[in-house]
Amino acid sequence: MSAVPAATACRHPAATRRWATVALFLTAASVIMLTGCAGSEPKMKRIWADQVVVEKSKRRMTLLHNGGVMREYRIRLGERPRGHKVRQGDERTPEGDYFLDWRNPNSRFYKSIHISYPNKWDIRLARIRGYDPGGMIMIHGQPNHIRSTKFKQRYLNRDWTSGCIAVRNHEMDEIWRLVRYGTPIRIRP
Repeated sequence: MSAVPAATACRHPAATRRWATVALFLTAASVIMLTGCAGSEPKMKRIWADQVVVEKSKRRMTLLHNGGVMREYRIRLGERPRGHKVRQGDERTPEGDYFLDWRNPNSRFYKSIHISYPNKWDIRLARIRGYDPGGMIMIHGQPNHIRSTKFKQRYLNRDWTSGCIAVRNHEMDEIWRLVRYGTPIRIRP
């Protein structure tokens, strides 16, 4: 009795054809997948705003990238918007150069991004006058506790914050995605 190699002992012609078909299918699928990857376009690089500019008198906030306008938003400010914020409770939005330094997804208002007010100059000015400069100046959406669409509309047509910069909630979502930590913000009169 001659020895039959184990690899060929169990081979049946139909089984061999099935394995050849499977191997051919896998090879074809691999070629198609690799060709698809090579021909596909690369992922789009995310574009971030590299500066935020607020024009208080125009009630406008602009996100810039390389000096060009990315987005513009209509904003609402503190109830006494004229002039630079000097002290806590004056309901003014600060003016000057700051940066966006942290964010809060669970604030009392729909999302919020903190503005680095007060800076050293603001603190010095407030102390000379005997005031607390305040803080917690944010860019944020509408108040979370208001559910009525009709009542929310009232917030769109008047200044209502305590010195923050307010936008609509869907705009806040967009700003949230386009602005990184450390982005400079310039707030003009």
